Amino acid sequence: MTLAPSLNETLTRVRSDLRMGVPLVLVNGDQALVMCAVESLSPERLADLRALGQVIMAVTARRAQTLKLPIYDGDLSRFYVPKDESLGWLAAVADPADDLMRPLKGPFRVARDGDGALYALGLQLVKTAELLPAIVAVILTPQAQYRTKKAFATAHGLSLLTLEPTLLALQSAQIPQDIIAARLPMRLAKAGRLQIFRATDGGQEHYAIEVGKPLREAPLLTRIHSACFTGDVLGSLKCDCGPQLHAALGAMGQAGEGVLLYLNQEGRGIGLANKMRAYALQDQGFDTVEANHRLGFEDDERDFRLAASILQQMGFSKLRLMTNNPHKIAMMQAQGMDVVERVPLNVGVTSENATYMATKRTKSGHFE
Repeated sequence: MTLAPSLNETLTRVRSDLRMGVPLVLVNGDQALVMCAVESLSPERLADLRALGQVIMAVTARRAQTLKLPIYDGDLSRFYVPKDESLGWLAAVADPADDLMRPLKGPFRVARDGDGALYALGLQLVKTAELLPAIVAVILTPQAQYRTKKAFATAHGLSLLTLEPTLLALQSAQIPQDIIAARLPMRLAKAGRLQIFRATDGGQEHYAIEVGKPLREAPLLTRIHSACFTGDVLGSLKCDCGPQLHAALGAMGQAGEGVLLYLNQEGRGIGLANKMRAYALQDQGFDTVEANHRLGFEDDERDFRLAASILQQMGFSKLRLMTNNPHKIAMMQAQGMDVVERVPLNVGVTSENATYMATKRTKSGHFE
């Protein structure tokens, strides 16, 4: 029988649970955690967690640096949540929105016992759910009414994930499935075709816009574009995304061929809500990289393996890549794509995004 969800399908369910504030059980050998995302945690669930035992909070090393927390677990920091602190305190530790007004959140009592691997997995899962990377957890101890960890999860209707298989699933490149394609005439690119690719685990859809009829054996004029609602749709002046999208389509229209991949990885992979949090921090004086770090994210959380997978399915292997981002070139080459030429895409510079553009050059290594 194959009625039960696969691990990848369970992970998609887990992301929804995390966004709704539903806990999950993480297991590694004899160790088990009941964990929730701080952002979606309710006072009632916090009380339920406290009834199980001592609540421990974990944040990424990036957020820990801002909070001046010691980092003992490599890429995260764990600390005990005081019994008299409210959900508001947890939210303030997770979200840097009021850091400048309330810089002192502690004192923190650091948790150093045991292995931090399950906490790291929890933070990774919360990131994939596009929530703030901060979790709370309680170590699950044997209880008379629940003989096994699975029995506990089943009794409460919670998903259970085991460390090693889950890490392998998260690290494996997802191969989006080709769903449908249809002709789409466009103002900038003229004749074209829109092809829809859907993640096999029920996750995000991604799009390939094929202009003309490019030869599969020839180097392909290619743009790998990450979704930017503010720039692509609203015409935001804070970034150069919209102008880059339109310039790439226009260049392909003039050339008579090309492929633009539109990947749903908003905000360099952190999601629109977290991107807006980063924008609010930029209004406080932080640049784009500093804002991401204060939120607990890396400079760039995107996965460009998706792009390579889609292009390979379409029959392309040689690229004339329209980009200013050397990381994008390196990622595509690492996935077996032959980037025979970098095509500069220098458009959309305004007085409003001058600092943003300078940060991309100085901190992210983008070409001029």
